Amino acid sequence: MGDQELTLMFWNVENFFDWRNDSTTVSDQEFSAAGERHWTWKRFQAKANAFAKALLWVEGETGRLPDVVGLAEVENAFVLRQVLQKTALRKLDYRYVHYDSPDRRGIDVALLYRSSRLELLDSKPCHLYAADSLLATRDILLCVFRRIVPVPPSVFPGASSVISDTHSAVPGTPSVIRGTPTAVPGTPTVIPGLTGNLPEGRDGVFAVLVNHHPSKYGGASESEPRRRIAVERLRFLADSLSAAGIDRIIACGDFNDTPANPVFHLLEPTLRPLHLDLYRRGFGTIKYDGKWDLIDHIYVSPALAAASMSSLSERSSPGNVERQRNKVGEGPSAQTRMQILRIPFLLTRDTVHSGEKPLRTYTGPRHTGGVSDHLPILLEVPFPP
Repeated sequence: MGDQELTLMFWNVENFFDWRNDSTTVSDQEFSAAGERHWTWKRFQAKANAFAKALLWVEGETGRLPDVVGLAEVENAFVLRQVLQKTALRKLDYRYVHYDSPDRRGIDVALLYRSSRLELLDSKPCHLYAADSLLATRDILLCVFRRIVPVPPSVFPGASSVISDTHSAVPGTPSVIRGTPTAVPGTPTVIPGLTGNLPEGRDGVFAVLVNHHPSKYGGASESEPRRRIAVERLRFLADSLSAAGIDRIIACGDFNDTPANPVFHLLEPTLRPLHLDLYRRGFGTIKYDGKWDLIDHIYVSPALAAASMSSLSERSSPGNVERQRNKVGEGPSAQTRMQILRIPFLLTRDTVHSGEKPLRTYTGPRHTGGVSDHLPILLEVPFPP
C-alpha cells in the first residue's frame, strides 16, 4: 500500500467511558470507580492500551496506520485525549474530532485522523429529528478532509516534505473540535451550519460520515422508525455533499441492523454498500447466540465504488491480508476494499457455541478485559486525486 491509498477503520468500542463519575447519566455512574462495574483507571488504561495495540496491528498487517478511525460509544473528549496521550499512540500524529451528542446514555461518535496525511477542512455534528423534535440519540458526525500531498525532495531541494495550510502537528498534542464554527463570508457552504472553509477546487477533498444508528432496544419493530430516520438523514447529508461538489464520500458506522433490511435501499444510488459480499458469505462483526451478524457497514459514493471488493482478515500471519485480497478480488481493477479485522487478541474462544467470539470488556457483571463486542472494519480506497 502506498501514498496513493487511504485507509479508514471503524470500530464500535463498546462503552468506552472514563473512570470518573462526572455526569448525571446512569451509564456514567455505572462505569466509574465506585459504580456497579468498578470501572477503575487501571481497567480503563488496559482498554486504551489494547485499542492502541489494535491500530498498530493494522500497521503490521497492511503496512500503514489507519488514516481515519471512526469510533462509536465513546463517552467524551477526555477518553480520546487519554488514548492519544497515554498509550503507544502518543508518539504518532493522530488528532481527534468529537462533539457531545444528546444521547441519553452519554455515548457519542468520534473520529481520529492523521494530521500528516490529512487536513481537516470542516466538521459538524448532524442531529436527528422526528417531527421537528430532537431525537435523544447519537449524531451523525460529518468531517470534510483534504489530502496533504507529499512533495518529492528532488523537485524542491530543502523544501518541507509536505505542503499544507495547517500548522505542523506536535506528537501527543491532539486537536479537539467543539461547537459549530463560524461561517466565512463569501465562501460556499456544504450543509447549513457547516462553515464555508472549503477550497475553490475539490481536488483531494472527501467527506467522512460516522454513524451509530438507534438500537433495537424496546423491540425491533418499535425502534424501526428511529433507524429509518437515521438512514434518511444520512442520505440527505450525502446528497447535500454531492450537490456541493464533494463527490467522494465515505459513510461508516454501527447501523444496528443487517444489510437484509430494505431500509438501506434508501441510500442508493448516492451511497453504495461495500459489505454485501461479506454478509452473503456469513461473516459478521458481532456474534449473538452463536451466529455472526454484520451490523457495521461501509458505504461509498459512486466515485469511490467503481472498483470495489471485500475481504476478511482471518489471522495475524504476515501476508494473510494480501492472500485474502487475491482470493476474493478480480485482478488489478479491484482497488476499493473492505475487510473485517479478526485481530487475534480481540477474540476469545466461544465456550457455548463453536469457534471464537469478540472479547468484551465485561461479560455480564464480570470484567473480562477485552475491548468490544464488535470487531473493527477497515476500508482501503484509492486516495482522492
